[in-house]
Parts: sequence; C-alpha cells; structure tokens
Amino acid sequence: MILTGSEILKNYEEKRIIIDPFNRDQLNPNSYNFTLGEKLLVYNDYVLDVKKENFAREMEIPEEGLTLAPGTVYLGHTKEVIGSDYFVPVIRGRSSIGRLGLFINITADLIDVGAIGQVTLQLNAVQPVTIYPGMQIGQVTFWAVSGDIKKYDGRYQASRGPVASKMYEDFRK
Repeated sequence: MILTGSEILKNYEEKRIIIDPFNRDQLNPNSYNFTLGEKLLVYNDYVLDVKKENFAREMEIPEEGLTLAPGTVYLGHTKEVIGSDYFVPVIRGRSSIGRLGLFINITADLIDVGAIGQVTLQLNAVQPVTIYPGMQIGQVTFWAVSGDIKKYDGRYQASRGPVASKMYEDFRK
C-alpha cells in the first residue's frame, strides 16, 4: 500500500520517515519531489567490469548547468537524506524529466527499509539534456511493509554524495 501525501507528512512529523531537508511545497498527492545534489561521478573507463573496482572522477554541477551526453552513466545524488525504518521508499523520475529523455535510475529504484542516506541516482540521457543542482528531478514514494522488518545494513548505508558500484566486493568473498 502506497502512502498518500498527507500520510507522508504525518509520518515525517512522527519521525518514521526521514527527508532532510524537508520542504512542504515538494509534497504531492502520493509522493515527495526530491532535488538533485551538486556532485556527479563519471567512470574513468568506458568498459566497466563487475569483478573489478571501477574508478570514477568527481565533478561539480555548476550553477549554470551541465549538459549530459548520451552513452555515459552519470552517478548523481539526492540533496536530501531519505529513508525509513518503517516503510520502503521507491524513487522515480518526475514525468517532466522523463519527457526530456532523462532516466534518473537505470534499475535501482527500491530503497530497503532501514537504508538512510543520500540516494545515488544513475542518470542516463537519451539525447543531450542540461541539468542543474537543486532542481526537482525525481520523486520518492513510501510503501507499507508486511511481515517482520529486517533493517538494511549493507555497504551503501549512510551514503553521502554519489557512490560508485561496489559489486566487485561480491567477488572477493
């Protein structure tokens, strides 16, 4: 069951949902609009290998904007710290962003219960599109959980800024 905007607000006020900073004007009928942080990561190599650490360079998104090129994965982040120990947050691009051909998450839209941090966004442009820090780029919904809750305690917990893939760690076990 998805929470309505009024339930998101109520649970935010009761500290069962974390959105920091929170702006009531970004609350929708059943979601909350989040904003784009100021940093991006871009992988150094074009060919990526899941068994190896893929190094990336960090860049700032200037106030005058940055044009994203097709064929490149840009890792961005939410300005807001988002999460909940009680609900499952799910992120999506705003329809206005999708209509410009910009994907904000390639496959990773679900945030586990108990995961709290700035969310890494996987930005992928179908055609060149200019983005700006602080723009409302996506929305988060919150879903009720059925069953026993086991809180997330994984490698991306408490992330700040964009975080590159750590999948290579799975192959070191």
